[in-house]
Formats: sequence, C-alpha cells, structure tokens
Amino acid sequence: MKDVTTFDGLEVGYDVPAVPGMDEADIQTPCLVLDLDALERNIKKMGDWAKEHGVRHRVHGKMHKSVDVAKLQEELGDAVGVCCQKVSEAEVFARGGIKDVLVSNQVRDPAKIDRLARMPKLGARTICCVDDIDNVADLSAAAQKHGTEIECLIEIDCGAGRCGVTTTEAVVEIAKAIDAAPGLKFSGLQAYQGAMQHLDLYEDRKAKIDIAVAMVRDAVEALKAEGLECDIVGGGGTGSYYFEGNSGVYNELQCGSYAFMDADYGRILDKDGNRIDQGEWENALFLLTSVMSHVKPDKAICDAGLKAQSVDSGLPVIYGRDDVEYVKCSDEHGVISDPEGNLEINEKLKLVPGHCDPTCNVHDWYVGVRNGKVEVVWPVSARGKAY
Repeated sequence: MKDVTTFDGLEVGYDVPAVPGMDEADIQTPCLVLDLDALERNIKKMGDWAKEHGVRHRVHGKMHKSVDVAKLQEELGDAVGVCCQKVSEAEVFARGGIKDVLVSNQVRDPAKIDRLARMPKLGARTICCVDDIDNVADLSAAAQKHGTEIECLIEIDCGAGRCGVTTTEAVVEIAKAIDAAPGLKFSGLQAYQGAMQHLDLYEDRKAKIDIAVAMVRDAVEALKAEGLECDIVGGGGTGSYYFEGNSGVYNELQCGSYAFMDADYGRILDKDGNRIDQGEWENALFLLTSVMSHVKPDKAICDAGLKAQSVDSGLPVIYGRDDVEYVKCSDEHGVISDPEGNLEINEKLKLVPGHCDPTCNVHDWYVGVRNGKVEVVWPVSARGKAY
C-alpha cells in the first residue's frame, strides 16, 4: 500500500476512502468508484451527439450532485450548464462556478424563493419552473427585492403525471403573466417525460414522447402567436434524448444518467434491440465492495448493503462476473450467491447500482480511477442539499 494516509488533512479510512496516487486495490470499501476513461468517453459522446443535431445539452446535476463532474461535462461535452431539483442544490453549483443553473422544479416556499432570487449575485444565470400563475407574483417580488432577474420556464405535464400544466391555454396565460412581471423573464418551456425513460422497448418510449412533442409544439406555436419566443425548450433523458433531439421542437436536452449508467437503465433497449449498456453507453460508476465473510460455502457476504446504495430500481449487478450474483441485502451486508466458492475474503467486486442517482446521494466522495491508480477524489458536492 502506498504510504499516504491523508488527503488535504483528511484521513483515509475515516474521512475519505482513498487518496490520489493510491493503488486501486487499496481503496477502502464500500465506496463509489468512477472509471475516468469510460466517464470521459460517455461525456464526449453525448456532447458530440448534441452538437451534431443542433441542440444544447444542459446536464442533470441531480444525478451526480458534483461540481467536479459538472465542470468535466462542460469541458469535454460542451454542456451549457446544469439543471437540478432543489434550490440548495442549485446554489452549490452556482457557488462552485457553474454559470447557468436551472431549478427544473417549482419553488414555492418564501424562504426558498428568497434564496433563489439571491442566486444571480453568485454570477449564475438563474432559471426555475412555474406551473401556477399564483407563483409569479412571489417570484417577481423577491427578484425586485434583491435587484436580480429570475428566468422562468412554464412546465408542461407531458406524461409524467407530476408537476406541470396540461393545456396550451394555461401555458399562454402564465407566460404572459411572467412576461409582464418586473424582475422576471419568460424564457421558454420545460417538458421532461420522466415516466417513460425506463420503458424497455424503443417503440414504447417513442410512442410516449410523440405525445409530448405534439403538446410542446402546440404550446410553442401559441406562444409565438402572442409574440413570445422560447429561448429554451427543454427535456429529454438518457432513454429518450434522440427523440427530443430530432423533434425540431426541443432545443435543449437534460440527460443525466448517461454519464454514469446504472443497472436499470442498462436493461432498456435501443432501436436495434440491444441493451444500451452494451454499446450506446459504458458503465462508469461502480459501488466498490469487499467480501467480509464466506463461512457458508455457497454464499459470500460483502460490506455493501442498504446504507451504501438504493435498491428502489432493483439490486445491483456484479460487473464482469457471471459466476456470482448479488441476491439480497440488509442494512450493512450484501449476500452474494457463490455456488462454486470462487470468492475469497477481502476480494473486491464492482457493483453496478440499480439506480445511480439515489445511490450517489448517500456517499460523500467519488474515487476516480485510471490505469489501476487513484487519480482524483471528488466530493459529492451537493450531498444532503435537499431543501
């Protein structure tokens, strides 16, 4: 083991799972590991696709919650900025130097609106979503109070069944109110179809997004008739970006999971019937775990259980192995079926999480690895920023 035990005053195994220069074999588990080569290829590939199709890419920061990853996405993928879901999360990115930040969600609490109105003072273009005309006056009052400008997108419920208006008439009404409100700027539409991102079949996803595209097109045309132009028509995720990007209506994508990938996304199929983690995108994020017990001959126990990951979208998959299977977990333990007894004590395994976003949210650090060595250790910058 490399004789390095601290990193910026932080102790390995207590504060951080690794330090730059450490051998990959010595990383403390369980922790999040990034394959930097795969991550960079994913980022560049999405950036190239967006440029080739004449659309912008605003990366979804809620996935990784990391200023360092967002900056890499700007550098290698020409991302125009980030979107995220909470004001405190957005503020982390703005304080970290990201200059264009969208809260792709509604902001209604007075204290949160006040914080949002102060964000432009950090040097960041500040945008939020609106789906209720009553929200306009509160946003306007806060922007005037702080002498700032808040840009607003009207959110359309195009199938997710969560936030968002459902009629073109409501879009126009709210947009006109925003346009007339001091301190606010109408900037376009938010239309993300989240409910269909994980549908296995390409044709099923396309059928859902066709409905969304029709709704958005109607709204854009109605707004133009009122003299209101959309700088942003945003949406699109890892399971659908090619639909929005080729629609002729959307001009900004909001993909997140493509950069890391997870087991649930990996199972969906592309137009040729292939899994998207077997050609379209690479697994770049892993939950590194160690075997801690093997007293049962056909069963190994690892140190990554429920407290190290989210299993809302299914159990993790053991990367690169078909002889062992992660089959069960409790708070601190993972149960691995090992019928041939191949695993050894302290052997490390790479798990592909079932769902990357909430798994990343329970960790403090990313360990970036290249060629068997730890190259970077990045904080999960917006960890805990849920307000």
